[in-house]
Amino acid sequence: MSDCELILASWGKVESNLASYGGEVLTRLFTEHPDTQKLFPKFVGIPCGELAGNTAVADHGKTVLTKLGEILKAKGSSDIIKPLATTHANKHKIPLNNFKLITEVIVKLFGEKNVWDAAAQDAFRRVMGTVVNEIDCVYKELGFSG
Repeated sequence: MSDCELILASWGKVESNLASYGGEVLTRLFTEHPDTQKLFPKFVGIPCGELAGNTAVADHGKTVLTKLGEILKAKGSSDIIKPLATTHANKHKIPLNNFKLITEVIVKLFGEKNVWDAAAQDAFRRVMGTVVNEIDCVYKELGFSG
């Protein structure tokens, strides 16, 4: 079984509640790595204590996890990653390290929620390592030193 298939075997748990999981992912990202919140202009003014349960945060978290699901289902296809990397370089100006930070937040959260066992967590780290490497290549092509 490939890493993507291993992750997708339990992805239905995530898809059944994308907004809730997405909100938790972003809330934890912003709480554990406060500098990341500044990268999301519409969330800058939200105090840390008000992130959890914020509808806008949950909606954006849903978008993040939806795109992640597309990447997984496409087995890390460049057709999905390249446009994502391009907008994150040109429009959002997201430094590469932030993809690594959110990866670890997702691994930890989904482990705590019993969505993923240790094997799925390791598989996700490997998949995201490949995805981040591809994003890095696109960033370099675009001259973005994020």
